[in-house]
Amino acid sequence: MTAIWQQRRSGGPQPRPGDLRTAWQRDRARVLHSAAFRRLQSKTQIMNVGENDFYRTRLTHSLEAAQIGASLINQLQQVSAPELAAMLPDLNLMETLCLAHDIGHPPFGHGGETALNYKMLGAGGFEGNGQTFRIVGKLEAYHPQHGMDLTRRTLLGLLKYPVLMPPLSAPPATSQPISLSQFKPAKALFACDADLLDWVLDPLSNQDRELFQQVQQLPQSPWQRSLHKSLDASLMELADDIAYGVHDLEDAVVTGTLNESQWHGHLDQILVQLPNELAALMQQLGQQLFANEHHLRKNAIGAMVNIFVTAIRLEQVLEAAEQPLIAYNATLPEAERLLLNSLKSVVFEHVINDPAIQQLRYRSQNMLLDLFTALHTEPERLLPRNTRSRWLQAGSQGGPTAADRILCDYVAGMTDDYAERMYRNLFMV
Repeated sequence: MTAIWQQRRSGGPQPRPGDLRTAWQRDRARVLHSAAFRRLQSKTQIMNVGENDFYRTRLTHSLEAAQIGASLINQLQQVSAPELAAMLPDLNLMETLCLAHDIGHPPFGHGGETALNYKMLGAGGFEGNGQTFRIVGKLEAYHPQHGMDLTRRTLLGLLKYPVLMPPLSAPPATSQPISLSQFKPAKALFACDADLLDWVLDPLSNQDRELFQQVQQLPQSPWQRSLHKSLDASLMELADDIAYGVHDLEDAVVTGTLNESQWHGHLDQILVQLPNELAALMQQLGQQLFANEHHLRKNAIGAMVNIFVTAIRLEQVLEAAEQPLIAYNATLPEAERLLLNSLKSVVFEHVINDPAIQQLRYRSQNMLLDLFTALHTEPERLLPRNTRSRWLQAGSQGGPTAADRILCDYVAGMTDDYAERMYRNLFMV
C-alpha cells in the first residue's frame, strides 16, 4: 500500500543517478523551486503587500505553517501509540503540504478569490484550494501534462475539500455585481480536474471513497460542505489555523490594528468557558502580548503556539473506513479548539473586517474584475504570447469554458504587484 501512495501520475521519472532522496524530499524540492511558490512573496496574507515591512505575506505565512506542521509531527511521534505514529507523514511530506497549501490563492487574498469566482461562474467557478490542486497537478512546468507530478499521498494531503464544484449559474448580465459578498466560492475542486481527483482516490475502495466524499448541505446557502479530509490534510489545516490565529494576531498587535481593549472585549468572554489553568495562562499571555518589551510579546506568541501543539491528538473520525489515511485525523480537545477559533475570530473581526482593510479589499476586487473583463474581451491583443497560445489551444479543443479556465489560471497566478501594474497599464493615464 505504501508504494501506491508514492506513485506519480506520470509513472516516473526515475531518480537521477546518485539521487538518494526519498519521494517526499523530491516533492518538497519541487514545491520550493516552483514559480507558484515564489509568487507568494508578493501576495496578500491579510494586510496588503507594501503597506508595512513587518507583517506576513503568503510566503512567510506558509513558512511559519511549515514550521508548526513539523512541530505537530514531532509532538505526535512522541505521544502517540506506535501503530498510530507509524501512519504519520514524515517531516518532508508535512513541510511540503504546508509550503504548498496557499499557492493557488489569487492576488489580493480572499477578496480576489471572490472576484474571480464571480467572473468564472459561467465556466466552473474559482476557489483557492481548488487552484492549488490544479497548479500542482496540471499547471507547473515540471511535467508537460502533470504539473509538479507530485506523489499521490502529497496530492491527497492537499485536498482540503475532496469533492467537485457543484453546477453553477452564470452571473447576471450586468457590468459589475451590486455586491460580491453573495458570490463567495463553494469549497471544492473544479469539475475540469475530475480526472486528477479520480487518480488520487483510486487506491480507496468504493465504500471508503463514498465515506470520504460525504457532504453536508449548508444552511441558507446553495452550497454543500465536504465533511472529511485525510490525516495529512488535517495536520496541514491545523498548522495553517495556528499560524493564522496566532502569528497573524502578532501582526495586528504590532501594527496597532488590534488594541488591548479590543482584545479583552473579545477574549474575556471566552476565558470563562476554559479550564481554570488554561484561562489563567491566557490572561498572563494577554498581558505580555501588549507589553512594551518586544521579547515579552514574542514569548506570548510562542507560548500560544505551544498550547495548541502540545494538545494535539489523533482521533478516528471514520470508523468504517478501511484506509487509515482517511480514518484518522489530527484534532484538538474542545477547550483548545474553542480558544483557537476565538483567536481566529479576533483576527477576522479586528483586522480583516477593519474598514481600512475592507476599503483596500473593495478597491482590489474591482481592479481584478476590470482586469479579467479586459483580458476576456481582448485576449488575442492583451494576453502574453505563451498564455495566448494555451488559450487558443484550449478554446479549439474544449470550447469557451476551457479557454476561460486558461484565462483564469493566468489572472490567479498574478502577484498583487503584477496585477496592480497591469491595471495601471490598461486603465490609468
